[in-house]
Amino acid sequence: MKNILEAYVDSVESAYAACQGGADRLALCGSMIFGGTTPDINLFYEIRNHIDIPIHVLLRPRLGDFCYTKSEFDIIKNDAAMFRDAGAEGVQVGILNTDGTLDVPRMDELMPYLSGMHVTLNRAFDFCCNPLETMEQAKMIGMHAVLTSGQQPTGYDGRSLIAQLVLRADGLEVIACGGITSRNIASLRRITGAHAFCMSGKKERESAMRYRKPGLSMGIPSKKEYTIWYTDVNEIARVRAVLDQSEDRGPIL
Repeated sequence: MKNILEAYVDSVESAYAACQGGADRLALCGSMIFGGTTPDINLFYEIRNHIDIPIHVLLRPRLGDFCYTKSEFDIIKNDAAMFRDAGAEGVQVGILNTDGTLDVPRMDELMPYLSGMHVTLNRAFDFCCNPLETMEQAKMIGMHAVLTSGQQPTGYDGRSLIAQLVLRADGLEVIACGGITSRNIASLRRITGAHAFCMSGKKERESAMRYRKPGLSMGIPSKKEYTIWYTDVNEIARVRAVLDQSEDRGPIL
């Protein structure tokens, strides 16, 4: 089975780098450094016009939890239809109830808006109260994949749960994510038996700005306003090479 490499990107530059490095598809979002939100439609168009690998769009109307108001749910539905009509091949989306269970009625209501698209349960899965039950519900709803770090800060930390999910997947794609690098991908692949991975390969560089206003921040004070995050084409290529060489074997529990 072919190993799938998906790359988180939030800019045209990063999309080019991911494609050049050998990513199979893009996970497009906005504000990736803060966990990701729904991207601007014009960012999607700019990437779509120049890159031909599949684009899966994050549907997340705001930062924070995955329990949404009626207005936020309406935005998700409208964005789903917009990106579907724009030609996105897939989406990543998830909605939870206040008790940490999957909001099955709303997810069912959303699915017709995603007709013909690859639908991934996003990292709402990592914040749910019962991952095994939630995976079964995702199957029943008709979703195609779950994106997960194994409910831990990194996929390697969550490798035990990811391996359990892979064993119970029954056709559902389990996409391992969270801190994936060329240093840990081989062991994560071997231990979990996963065949799909999502990574950012992010690096940072200094802004081109020469004049810098001291002591001023646009938002979170700890964020460096003059640091640019981008996807490292070489890191994507290194992970791609490891996956291409890996053996097709099941998880080691």
